[in-house]
Amino acid sequence: MSKYLPVGRQAQPVYRAIEEIVVKVSTKQPNFNFKRMDIWSSFYYQLLETTWLEFIAVICGILSVWFSKQEKILVYPFGIVSVVIFVYLTYEYGLYAETGINTYYFFMSIYGWWNWKNTKEIGRSQIPITKSTGWGHVVNISTFVFAAVFIYILLIKFTDSNVPILDSITTGLAITGMYLMALKKIEHWLFWIACDLIAIPLYIYKGLPFTSLQFMVFTALAVMGWVSWKRKLMMGEN
Repeated sequence: MSKYLPVGRQAQPVYRAIEEIVVKVSTKQPNFNFKRMDIWSSFYYQLLETTWLEFIAVICGILSVWFSKQEKILVYPFGIVSVVIFVYLTYEYGLYAETGINTYYFFMSIYGWWNWKNTKEIGRSQIPITKSTGWGHVVNISTFVFAAVFIYILLIKFTDSNVPILDSITTGLAITGMYLMALKKIEHWLFWIACDLIAIPLYIYKGLPFTSLQFMVFTALAVMGWVSWKRKLMMGEN
């Protein structure tokens, strides 16, 4: 239980009213299936226990993806705020693997912030969007495979994860996506989209529908980002 005041606690009267409605409906309808309410119940309790610190981290994370879509340098300050909070929270809750990946996000965000601004061209405030070449694709795939295999070995040897394959794949995709984003490569969107699409059912399976909803938002933003960056790259607007 977090020591911070949950956002959802302030709305408890509303939640209780909803629960009373559900009970009344189930009483009038004997065939009412409570199993169908499992996901919504999990979502409800996660929302109830959401702290202001977690809420700020999630909002900053979403804003970071939004600014990335817009090719704004604000992607990094908002992203850094989000990952710093998650480093603290995941460490506090003993989720050390998540602490590690968010620490990686932090350092890559620092590097990405510097690299985006590291342009030598007069009149430019950022480096341009670019795409990977043939050798670049080899490096990208190799980075993903190495990261996924390495994380998989760690998971099966040192954790009790019941989904080590999916966990390692999503982590490998995220590591590669963050690396390519720091280089301002358009392909980073594809890695994030793949990561998010796998994460949505994965977190539902883990009983974390609220987190799954967050990844649905990330997926939509990532698709929009891919389309936006591709248009800019084709038209030479970046």
